Amino acid sequence: MPDINFDYHPQFFTATILNWQKLLIEDDFKDIIIDSLLYLKKEGSIVIYAFVIMPNHLHLIWQIQDGYKRGSIQLRFLKYTAQKMKFRLIDTQDTRLNKFKVNSTDREYQFWERNSLSVDLWTPTVLVQKLDYIHSNPLQDKWQLAELPEQYKYSSANFYETGIDSFGLLTHHSGN
Repeated sequence: MPDINFDYHPQFFTATILNWQKLLIEDDFKDIIIDSLLYLKKEGSIVIYAFVIMPNHLHLIWQIQDGYKRGSIQLRFLKYTAQKMKFRLIDTQDTRLNKFKVNSTDREYQFWERNSLSVDLWTPTVLVQKLDYIHSNPLQDKWQLAELPEQYKYSSANFYETGIDSFGLLTHHSGN
């Protein structure tokens, strides 16, 4: 029996802003995430099936492509977005930067919680369950960011409802 390469299954990925702070409320910070995902997509290292960017976390269903390592892609994504967020806060003299200052030997600021969640999605059924979870996230009582999933801009729900990918980021999970 051949070895299973776990790096190439679609994955449900969640990253959370440090201490669950709501840094991702403003579109500028959400756009940093979109730009990073677009870069990774264009270089061919990932395929993105679904996403939602919430005020303090994000969820993705993505697939790391052959020749790339999951850990390396995740590290590049989180490091790049953290640097861009830091520079954005510095450039705008935003005092929220102080909330991300850490006492660490390897960094002055930290924007993402350590140990992001990454779960392999072994079956289409589980993938669709995670897709529904992602798309319903903005509707939760805690957030109430939209009345319908497809109304929330920073989500793939509209793509799955209409076929329109306003970010140029997505591949339908069915391959169509």
